[in-house]
Amino acid sequence: MIKSMTGYGQAMYENDELIITAEVKTLNSKFLDLTIRSPRQYSDKELEIRNLVGQVLDRGKVNLTIELVQKAGVDLPVSFNHELFQSYVLKYQEMGERSGVEVVDLFKLALQSPNVMTSVVEKSSSEDEWNSLKSTIHQALLNCDKFRIDEGHSLQEKFLSNVAIIRKNLEQVKVLDPIRKERVRGRIRNNFKDWLEENSFDQNRFEQELIYYFEKIDITEEIVRLEMHLNYFEKNLIEEVNQGKKLGFISQEIGREINTIGSKANDAEMQQSVVIMKDELEKIKEQALNIL
Repeated sequence: MIKSMTGYGQAMYENDELIITAEVKTLNSKFLDLTIRSPRQYSDKELEIRNLVGQVLDRGKVNLTIELVQKAGVDLPVSFNHELFQSYVLKYQEMGERSGVEVVDLFKLALQSPNVMTSVVEKSSSEDEWNSLKSTIHQALLNCDKFRIDEGHSLQEKFLSNVAIIRKNLEQVKVLDPIRKERVRGRIRNNFKDWLEENSFDQNRFEQELIYYFEKIDITEEIVRLEMHLNYFEKNLIEEVNQGKKLGFISQEIGREINTIGSKANDAEMQQSVVIMKDELEKIKEQALNIL
C-alpha cells in the first residue's frame, strides 16, 4: 500500500461558546516541512501542535490553519486609544484650517493613525478549550491521511498500468531479439562471403570474432534484470508502506536496463518498443516523487 504526499483534511468542533476549525493541506517534500497558522493565544502550543502533526503525517510540505471564533462575549479583538484618536482629529482639523484644505474622511484618517487601534493578544481560555482544539486538529490530520491513502490507491493503479505497458513492450523485444540476431548474422555473412572465398582466412578465428561480437550485442541479461526490477517494483508497490524513495531507486535501475537494451539492440523496430518503455518509465518517475 502506498500513500500520496498530496492531501487535504478539515475538521470542525462547535459548542455553545466557540467554533474551532482546522484545515490541513499537504504537498510533496523530502522532509516534514510544517507551516502553522493559529490564533495568537496558542503561540506557546506550537511545539505540541508540531508533535501532533508528526505523529500522523510522516513527511511532506504541510500547511495547518487553525481558526477559533468565540460565540459569546462582547470583547473585541482590538483596543482603541480614545484620547489619542481625539488628538489626531483635532490636529488634522487644525492642519486643514491652516492650509485651507478640506480634510476628507477625517474619521478614517484618525482611526488608521499610529497606535490608535492595537490588537489584543488573548490568552488561552481553558484546558477544556485546548483539549477540544487538539482533538479537532487530530481529526483534520486523520482526514488528510485518509485523503493521502485514497490518492495512493489511484496512483497505484496508474503505476501498475505503466508497468503492464513496459512488460508488454518487453515481450515484444523478446520476440524481435532472435529475428534481429539472425538479420545481423545474415548481413555479416553476405558482406564477407565473397571476400572469404577469394582470400586466405582462418575460419575458426572468424567464428570466434562473430561469437565475441554477438556477446557484445546480446541483451539476454538486460531482459532478465529488467523483469526482476519490474517484479520488485510491483512487490514494493503492493506489499510495503512508505516506499516512495525505494520506488524511485528501483525506477532508476529499470531505466538503466531499458537504456542498455536500446543501445545494444541497434534495431529500428526494437527501438520503437524501447521508446514506449522509456515514456512509461518517465511517467512512473514523475509520480514517484509524490509518494510517501
